[in-house]
Amino acid sequence: MIDRRSLIRNSTAAGFGALALAAVSSGTDLAYGSTGPAGAAGQLNTQKPGYPANLSAEERRHLRIFDELDFEVFTHQEWDRLGESHARSIRVHWPDGHFTDGIDKHTADLAALFVWAPDTRILQHPYRLANDQLTAVTGVMQGTFTKPMPDGKGGIIKPTGKAYALPMATVGIWNTHNTMDEEYLFWDNQSFYAQIGLG
Repeated sequence: MIDRRSLIRNSTAAGFGALALAAVSSGTDLAYGSTGPAGAAGQLNTQKPGYPANLSAEERRHLRIFDELDFEVFTHQEWDRLGESHARSIRVHWPDGHFTDGIDKHTADLAALFVWAPDTRILQHPYRLANDQLTAVTGVMQGTFTKPMPDGKGGIIKPTGKAYALPMATVGIWNTHNTMDEEYLFWDNQSFYAQIGLG
């Protein structure tokens, strides 16, 4: 049997892929999201998808909570609602390898994305799967670098005006209270910085 936590922690994108394969091979259907092409003026299809028929009530609840997290809570910066999906002591693993502990720190990190890109949003989940206490969801995070970005050293980086559309994936480990104890975020930072004109 696969040790999913170890796999996720130690192998980044390969771990996500192996998790997806393990879930599908164990009988979990992959939930396809919006399937249409990009709309007018490059806008992404924002159709909210259905769920596969064979999910347990708990698996369906986790995916529903996660949809609400991205489409409403994150996109509209409703930070007082983050506890609907995240445990107070959540550990969040970021794409660069660092992690943070606690919902307050995670809230501050998420809010910081909107400082330099106020239109940041996630409006689609192209693929989703759930297996017991694990969910794996892909998304597309979009925004435009229109405001000064703090550089972490007391200075700022001037906005480039460039938009980004970044494919990403989130793996969540859920507890019996239907909140995530751990969250793993995956995206390509090199592509991200190149898109906003800093790469």
